[in-house]
Amino acid sequence: MSSAPHAEWPLQSSSLSACGIRTRVLQGGPDPKATEAVVFVHGNPGSSEDWRTLMQAVAPHGRVVALDMPGFGQADKPADYPYSVEGGTAFLTEALKQLGVLRAHLVLHDFGGPWGLMWAAMNPLGLASLTLINTGILKGYRWHYMARIWRTPLLGELQQLITNRSGFKWAISVGCPKGLPLEFVNRMYDDMDWGTKRAILKLYRATGDLDNRSQALGKMLAPLNPPTLVVWGAADPYLPARYAEQQKETFAKAQVVLLPQSGHFPFADDPQGVAQAVVPFLRQQLSGGTAGVRSGMT
Repeated sequence: MSSAPHAEWPLQSSSLSACGIRTRVLQGGPDPKATEAVVFVHGNPGSSEDWRTLMQAVAPHGRVVALDMPGFGQADKPADYPYSVEGGTAFLTEALKQLGVLRAHLVLHDFGGPWGLMWAAMNPLGLASLTLINTGILKGYRWHYMARIWRTPLLGELQQLITNRSGFKWAISVGCPKGLPLEFVNRMYDDMDWGTKRAILKLYRATGDLDNRSQALGKMLAPLNPPTLVVWGAADPYLPARYAEQQKETFAKAQVVLLPQSGHFPFADDPQGVAQAVVPFLRQQLSGGTAGVRSGMT
């Protein structure tokens, strides 16, 4: 890993409009116009800010890009937007075209998985590598308890309506043995206006059977066999750690790193552990190499 101070690699914030959505973009790296970039895609209920620390660690080695997906962070949150896997993928496709990214090293988390993996299936020549953080091809997956609430009309609206800051802090910290930084939790809650809450309900209700979707995506992606790193917080109650090793069924080159004391947001509760795995992997991919991430991988 580079010893250069992160302060030497600041991230620039800007905005763009894609598919009728105006959103925030974070970027950094030695060449802001490079057509090859590490593209970070957040999940629910995150934003591009989730990735700031990791982006700063990767930036010395290449261009890094992150966006707020429609309905999240500082992105527009219109009621009539198609909040779905397909809608998010269309947005990501148009945004990357505007940014001039032709080859993407995807770093995906949570719902960033379905969005990013569908983008990869639609743009096989543009996929350079995959880094999956508590997400991926989820064969046999059944919705977790919060998702079942969100997918239920009226019950989902009621849950979103009555959840206050302390309730949100409790819910998001479930399964995080180390706990989550208060600043991280407060930022997420501050972004959770009604537009985001509505987007979450629409997104989960539009997604349907995640198992069938994963089976189909897996068949499309397996022949690509991209260099793949899987990093998983093993205490995740929403996406159990058994899905980490399962990624090898689709991505034969997958290297798996389990973080035993980490939960669903390992980049927040164990940023050093995540960086120790991700930065060497991406540095090798950006330089055209294929070396492993560390001796503890499986």
